[in-house]
Amino acid sequence: MKERLRNYLQTHGFGHFDLKAVIFDMDGVLYDSMPAHEKSWRQTMDERQLSSLPGEFYLHEGRTGKSTVDILFQRNIGRNATEEEARRIYVRKTELFQQYNTGALIPHAKETLEWVKRHGLKCVLVTGSGQASLLDRLDQNFPGIFSPETMVTAFDVIHGKPDPEPFLKGLQKAGDLLPNQAFVIENAPLGIKAATGAGIFTLAVNTGPLDDEMLLEAGASVVFDSMTSLYEKLPEMVDLFQSIRI
Repeated sequence: MKERLRNYLQTHGFGHFDLKAVIFDMDGVLYDSMPAHEKSWRQTMDERQLSSLPGEFYLHEGRTGKSTVDILFQRNIGRNATEEEARRIYVRKTELFQQYNTGALIPHAKETLEWVKRHGLKCVLVTGSGQASLLDRLDQNFPGIFSPETMVTAFDVIHGKPDPEPFLKGLQKAGDLLPNQAFVIENAPLGIKAATGAGIFTLAVNTGPLDDEMLLEAGASVVFDSMTSLYEKLPEMVDLFQSIRI
């Protein structure tokens, strides 16, 4: 871990970390919602007779809804969806997601957020989701952690993950921070690419079916097998962030 932190500082031209915030993804990091996303996207596409690949929507996690629809349209019929087509598809996908999603939290997600806040670091949410059923529950499930001023959602960006725009906006909402003043917790390749593209040190939690190697290839510096494992290591990791100098 120490070597990876030093490599980050050297690569990005920083002498040290000055942690002010931790940036969290939502689906698969805070909520165990990815199986419902996968199932609802797949059924929606099947209903439209648009073929999709096994597990594909785990790979698309973090994209805006329109971007995901366009990929399926391009593959199946050789063009992007119109705005109205994409809207109707996303409405149907949202209906199914509300049906299938259990609302379950990722184990130790709440404890991780509370630890971060208790130790004087700002919690920032950066998600590609526009699912109101999840976004509206954040304050209920994680009271006092997030506010609209510290959240970046699908409604706030032009270019979703893997473009770095969401995480650059996350840094801005955290208080116009530099990349060395935060780190990211992500679970998906596109989110990891977006975070590292924004120049931020990124930890991955593998809460889905993807191989660890896919998360490392996307740019994660460390992969944990669960939020529980990350939570247990968090005090040690934050101490390392604060102590490393080059």
